[in-house]
Amino acid sequence: QVQLVESGGGLVQAGGSLRLSCAASGRAFSRYYMAWFRQAPGKEREFVAHISPSGASTAYVDSMKGRFTISRDNAKSTVYLQMNNLKPEDTAVYSCAAGLTQYPYDYWGQGTQVTVSS
Repeated sequence: QVQLVESGGGLVQAGGSLRLSCAASGRAFSRYYMAWFRQAPGKEREFVAHISPSGASTAYVDSMKGRFTISRDNAKSTVYLQMNNLKPEDTAVYSCAAGLTQYPYDYWGQGTQVTVSS
């Protein structure tokens, strides 16, 4: 019921910023939990951030708190990930996910590449 398309990735230098977008096509977007994950070459997929349907509740991995911010605009059916002070270890393919519950997630985008140069 939900199709997700990420955008906004690219190449940045360490300390730079990017804002990723995840555009959703489907019904009842405002009722879905949304999350961002990332996967670097040779590593397992890693949870990044989560946001509740209303946007009132968010969660982050501790190492990303203060640098990454997840938000959503239900009127536009879009979720964002603002990434500041990027580090080379942030290099990965970033994917968004949607689910009617917080976990597991039922729908996944194909990802957008983020590369941070040192």
